[in-house]
Amino acid sequence: MQKLLRDHFNKNFTEEKYNSYLASLEAISPGALEFRIAETPIFIPKYFTKKMLDACEDIIDIITAPNFKTLTDRSIPNDVRVPGDEGHAECMVFDFGICENAAGEYEPQLIEMQGFPTLFAFQAFQSEIAAAYSDLPNNYSSYLNGFTKETYIQLLREIIVDNCKLDEVILLEIFPEKQKTRIDFYATEKILGIKTVCLTKLKADDTTLFYIKENGEQQIIKRIYNRLIFDDLQQQENLSEIIDLKKEYDVKWLPHPNWFYRISKFTLPFIDNPYIPETFFLNEIKMPVNLAQFVLKPLFSFAGMGVVIDVTQQDIDNINDPENWILQRKVNYAPIILTPDEPAKAEIRLFYFWKDEWERPVAVHNLARLSKGKMIGTRYNKDKTWVGGTIAFFETT
Repeated sequence: MQKLLRDHFNKNFTEEKYNSYLASLEAISPGALEFRIAETPIFIPKYFTKKMLDACEDIIDIITAPNFKTLTDRSIPNDVRVPGDEGHAECMVFDFGICENAAGEYEPQLIEMQGFPTLFAFQAFQSEIAAAYSDLPNNYSSYLNGFTKETYIQLLREIIVDNCKLDEVILLEIFPEKQKTRIDFYATEKILGIKTVCLTKLKADDTTLFYIKENGEQQIIKRIYNRLIFDDLQQQENLSEIIDLKKEYDVKWLPHPNWFYRISKFTLPFIDNPYIPETFFLNEIKMPVNLAQFVLKPLFSFAGMGVVIDVTQQDIDNINDPENWILQRKVNYAPIILTPDEPAKAEIRLFYFWKDEWERPVAVHNLARLSKGKMIGTRYNKDKTWVGGTIAFFETT
């Protein structure tokens, strides 16, 4: 998006430099980097960053409204509803596509949001390595609102660990060693000093949760940095007996599992902003709709599965639970990132953290993804280069 920086980066790009960049990322946790890393970061001008942040503030107005929990209560499937979500989501992310409007201007369009963590720890490492790799000017940063790597990690530590002993705090996932994002788990262990624990290892004594350490001792758990996605859990086969997650325990979830559903695609129909595509619950549409202008999405799905790009009336007729689907107006991704062959499209995921004493969450950092397929994601970009995970650097002055 910033022509001078793009020209400079592309002119100085070499496969040798890229391989060295990958090696530095691999060194964070050898053998754990399982998703593709794009050859280039994204350089974002101030005006575009402001549009994204302004759109997020309109979303946050909805999230912080007194009626938000009532508004989103139906979003939580009964079979995965966990008691005890009286607080707020300590973290959330907003995904924006870089799009082109009818006037040919670049603008952000919200694609999705989640009341759930993402690669918070890995991105702290990647952004630092990518800055050196791309010869980043001093007036660009991957952080927002004046945060730095040091203050960002400190805030993450305050939110997740608080005043607990490190042994009392865990990162929870199902079969973490098999997850494609596991490098972030190991990066979290490095910067916070907490342990990653598989759900199958958790045990309960009434309302107390614990696991057995390698030395045979019981370790009581007081805080859970939750990376467990229930949609993923329900797809597991031959799963051994696990604790009853619908029971309330003496632990603090960070964030509480219910927020994965409350802050999600379910929230989109309630928001009115030019950078948020028009969205309807499928069962509430009253007027004729030109299906060619919309994408059909299930409210409850894992990793983008079930999304229909080219919607037909037959697709609509085949749905038995329209209340659990949305129609979202299509956006025109801009093929804006110049690469050695075809241009790439991009999405930027903004990270927001929310401490208990704050009235509102605050933007702190980001990740980005490049694509040359119909959708963002590795399954849509096989055998392509200059695609995959990356970082956005925002112009600051």
